[in-house]
Amino acid sequence: MLFREWQRRQSLALRPQPDGVPTPSSRMLLKELASLAAPAVFRMAYGKMDIAAPERPRAVMLLPGFGSHPWRMAPMHKALAEAGHSVTDWGLGWNLGASEDRFERLLSRIRRVSRAEGRKITLVGWSLGGVFAREAAKRLPDHVEMVITMGSPFSGDMHGNNGWRIYHAIAGHPVDEPPVSGEFAAKPPVPTVAMWSAQDGVVHRHCACGKAGERDHAMSVRCTHMGFAWHPAAIEAVSRVLAGSPESFTHLATQQKSRDKLDS
Repeated sequence: MLFREWQRRQSLALRPQPDGVPTPSSRMLLKELASLAAPAVFRMAYGKMDIAAPERPRAVMLLPGFGSHPWRMAPMHKALAEAGHSVTDWGLGWNLGASEDRFERLLSRIRRVSRAEGRKITLVGWSLGGVFAREAAKRLPDHVEMVITMGSPFSGDMHGNNGWRIYHAIAGHPVDEPPVSGEFAAKPPVPTVAMWSAQDGVVHRHCACGKAGERDHAMSVRCTHMGFAWHPAAIEAVSRVLAGSPESFTHLATQQKSRDKLDS
């Protein structure tokens, strides 16, 4: 039985890339491996972070990417907490893909944290964690204040990334046939900011940026896909959105107009 399951997952992973669906270049993917192996080098090259101080600290939940554990987002957790936000993680350990049980436990976790905080919470999701966050916000708009996605493939074809074969092998189902159904490109009924990177070697920028109407704002960040969890540029960007200053959202609106040209 285990051998048959292994064969089934191997068959899923060996499916060909759908025609006309672009993915980031192999050169960019190699940079991802470098950033994964030596994140400290990328952090030092950036220099000191400039974290925005919030006028109104928020309750924040961090959701890790596929194949990752919340500890990967520890630098972001620490920086946002030091800025004054109440920060927690999704409480489910490793993110090994979508399942009905995992999604229901996430919804339960969001309800508990929101009630404990006595306010709505902001979901900050990296990669697949952002897809989870968007779907959770659709189910729980009374508990979610805002969603920030970072390199999350919510728009376009779900094969528009360099990780779908690994996902098939580990999760055991196709990326476009998850056990948790939903229209992933549909915007949640809460403010939504989609962060994307032209340096992303895993998820194609169009999939992470989204189209007008699929998110409220799009924001370009200069980091790798892996770097969304810990790179100073990503942490600064999230802190500016959470700070909610007029200047930050003016910047976001400008980014959205320029990014929407990608869709034309």
